[in-house]
Amino acid sequence: MIKKGLGKGLGALIKDDVLTPNNTSIQETDLNKIIEIDINKVQPDKSQPRKHFNDDTLEELALSIKNVGIISPIIVKKKGDFYEIISGERRFRAAKKLKLKKIPIIIKEYDDLVSLEVSLIENIQRENLNPIEEALTYKIFQEKFNLNQEQIAEKVGKNRTTISNAIRLLKLDSRVQNFVIELKLSQGHARALLPIENMDIQFDLAEKIIEEQLSVRQTEDIVKKLLEEKKEEKNTPKEDDILKKQLYLDISKQLNQILGTKVNIKDNKNKGKIEIEYYSQEELDRLFCILKKL
Repeated sequence: MIKKGLGKGLGALIKDDVLTPNNTSIQETDLNKIIEIDINKVQPDKSQPRKHFNDDTLEELALSIKNVGIISPIIVKKKGDFYEIISGERRFRAAKKLKLKKIPIIIKEYDDLVSLEVSLIENIQRENLNPIEEALTYKIFQEKFNLNQEQIAEKVGKNRTTISNAIRLLKLDSRVQNFVIELKLSQGHARALLPIENMDIQFDLAEKIIEEQLSVRQTEDIVKKLLEEKKEEKNTPKEDDILKKQLYLDISKQLNQILGTKVNIKDNKNKGKIEIEYYSQEELDRLFCILKKL
């Protein structure tokens, strides 16, 4: 029933029963009903997906609450002696700014998974989460609740590719992630930077994008060029490698003369093997005698 309710949106989770505002004694019968409670008995959920709150929009919300009150109650669950916020932290913070003594709440008996679902879905529906916060929430679904990307996609009403692309953003340099959080970089720009493994280069390019207001297409072209240059550099033999190759070739020729047969040296990062070829049993016996004398 909970899953079906989530599919209908947050409103399907809230019943319309309302208690008298002055009722301060919380009973089991208060579940799923709107009641008023001491604001100091309510606390944010540390695993709540949203971590960044814009001060300007909070001020606007506080002004709205001052004029018309909190229209939509805050959804909470019992947590020891307190009530932990499932959804509505912005309203809670705005109420704190106004120094309100009581706020309207609805108490739900949700487990951690459903609480996270409700919080995430509300934020997604209201477009309150930045891309990194959304990605971190999907990561919690994966690591804490052992859900795969397909299951996460089903729960939040998005396709699996969207989930996968979001989670990939967490591979970005932390400084670049901050640019995304601050909305200085779009998701498109951020995804274009992912192929760059060097974090300092990734950060420098991110700064260049912001300063020069580069488009996503321009960013992709720069990244493509950087990767091609790196590939060419990797494929171009270094001077040390050329000298080493020549040295091994000279050693092979000397061993050919000493043993009277073809000798190959195969090197792999200072480890390798020496191969001595023979073409008959008699030649093997001859080589054995030479090596034994050496």
